[in-house]
Amino acid sequence: MASEVIEIMASLSAVMREETARLQASGRGPDLAELASVKARLVGALEERLARMNRQQPDWPGEMDEDTRTVFAEALGELRAASMVNAALLERQIELSADVMSAISAEARRVSGNRAFAYGATGTLARSDLATPIALNSEF
Repeated sequence: MASEVIEIMASLSAVMREETARLQASGRGPDLAELASVKARLVGALEERLARMNRQQPDWPGEMDEDTRTVFAEALGELRAASMVNAALLERQIELSADVMSAISAEARRVSGNRAFAYGATGTLARSDLATPIALNSEF
């Protein structure tokens, strides 16, 4: 049973390394969504397998022979390393995307002049920026 977990971890590490390499490349491809889907399925399979093993054989880590334990530890180390690099790169991509969307939104508000002014109860003038819908490829 541990060999199945090792195979899943190795596959997941390979997918994360591939996704990281594709994200670091200058061009974006449509296969990133497919890699993310495969990664999600592998994570689900790994969680399911570990839960089943913990339920059926609670002491399965202690029952592994020395060779299997070594291979398991190496696969776990590789998975950890791949996931750390992948997570850092994905976090940076998300931050960049949020920054770009914020800049586009600010420019759209500036160009459209979509601002409103309202008088407060004390006679002060308050400015509010109304949300400007942003269309990408003619879709909201």
